Amino acid sequence: METETEPYVRLASLRELHQVVAKLNTARSMADTLQTIADGAVDAALGFQLAAVNLVKPDGDLVVAAVAGNDDAEAAIAGRTGSRESWERRLEMGERWGELRFIPYTEGWVLDHDDVPQWHITGPAPRYPDEWHPMDRLFAPMYAPDGELLAVLEVDRPRDGRRPGPWGREALQLYASQAAIAVSNARLRGNMQRALIRLERDQQALRASEESFRQAFEYAPSGMAIAEVGGEANGRLIKVNDALCRLLGRPGAVLRRYSFADLVHPEDTGVLLRTSAEGGRAELRLARRDGSYVWVSLRNSVVADAADGPQVQLTHVEDIEERKRHELALAHRASHDSLTGLPNSAELKARLGSRICDRAPDPFGHAGVHGLPAAGAVDAFEGFGTPRRRHYDHHEHVVAPDEPGGDGKGLAVLFCDLDGFKSINDRFGHVCGDAVLIEVARRLEQGVRDNDTVARLGGDEFVVLAEGLGPAEASDLAVRLRNGIIPPIRVEGRAVRVGASFGIGWAACGMTTEEVLESADQRMYVEKRSRSQGRRRAG
Repeated sequence: METETEPYVRLASLRELHQVVAKLNTARSMADTLQTIADGAVDAALGFQLAAVNLVKPDGDLVVAAVAGNDDAEAAIAGRTGSRESWERRLEMGERWGELRFIPYTEGWVLDHDDVPQWHITGPAPRYPDEWHPMDRLFAPMYAPDGELLAVLEVDRPRDGRRPGPWGREALQLYASQAAIAVSNARLRGNMQRALIRLERDQQALRASEESFRQAFEYAPSGMAIAEVGGEANGRLIKVNDALCRLLGRPGAVLRRYSFADLVHPEDTGVLLRTSAEGGRAELRLARRDGSYVWVSLRNSVVADAADGPQVQLTHVEDIEERKRHELALAHRASHDSLTGLPNSAELKARLGSRICDRAPDPFGHAGVHGLPAAGAVDAFEGFGTPRRRHYDHHEHVVAPDEPGGDGKGLAVLFCDLDGFKSINDRFGHVCGDAVLIEVARRLEQGVRDNDTVARLGGDEFVVLAEGLGPAEASDLAVRLRNGIIPPIRVEGRAVRVGASFGIGWAACGMTTEEVLESADQRMYVEKRSRSQGRRRAG
């Protein structure tokens, strides 16, 4: 089961992984790209101490093109070649971890004498099940969009001495997919650079290179577009390839009526405007014909349309929808409870902190319209990812219903603690307890409005944020939620019951998120003690 601090670790790891992936786009040649891939694999974000990139040669065999992490290993295997047959054997016999292939030391001995360059050494048997053995092998194949094998990234010696878990595997798989895009881009850049060199030789070479460019443009696996530069039609698309038409679901004749500014998602317009036409890069969303949006990476360069002719903008459009889904999934894991799927403690505090600031509203109106704080104020944070107190240039103060200046309604904070949950865990085990927590989370979500927040703090504690409620409405909500939790929950053929105690607090500017939650928590314990004493008196 995940520890309480794991969401913070994963968010930090996601940032490190993003930085490593970003470096892949800085390499200017194939050699630089391959070495950057190897160096990134031994970065702290992925957690390995040794990595090698085996590049597929034109004849199909794989050569060790880059090594990182160990000078002795680099001297021993760099530049050596392994046959395609031997490599295919390795990738077929390995355990499938998604796109990764893992060969444990108990099976890898059959590969000791094939022709694939390797540095593995013998060692003692593992002391625990997931301990990494020196003869373990882990491969991350890199494929082009059409399924062609481009290279294989081999990693060894995890820094923590353990075989990668689900997070480590997914991070390595995501890294390999982005590395494959970088290799494809390096190949494309190399082809285009060679075409440009031929353009400078003579007229005959110019015609040959134009044809080469045409084929590279039209048959490129990713989207390509040429747009006008300058004039009244600046930015209008002149030519697009089939890959871009398929990506956006629009025929070429229709796309040539637009510019990228016409297709970009409204929220990404600023990103597009900040992108330099002379070599800029941006990640943004473009509209498809069906009204949906797809995440793409745009890379621009300005070239001459012909010898001494007008300049045009060449744009490479790469589909990054899958990578964005991975990033969003990782971000969701960092901000949501792994068991129930509800927002976790860090996300709850972030949402609560976004509504309150550290300046209590002035009941006499001295702060101006809506209680605006001083211009130019900035955010401050208490702990990682937890907004403590914030200033806003445009902020309407949050006040409790009974405070001056309010309208009798406020942001209610309902702190929920389950009654009788520990006995269920003790009697029937954690599997049953987890099932109860999942069902309670579902019932809580069913009992609130769409814009309310239901979060799990940990254990059997939940919090509900509900805005625009008065005291009576908040009490009614607590009763409804409690009544929704009380009915029996069927788990593994048995019916179990839990109760719930609710404490109602109110968020207000001038308080910290911790103070708001502590206030609701204290009211919950008052209610729990009161109900417990009532039951004893009734007995």
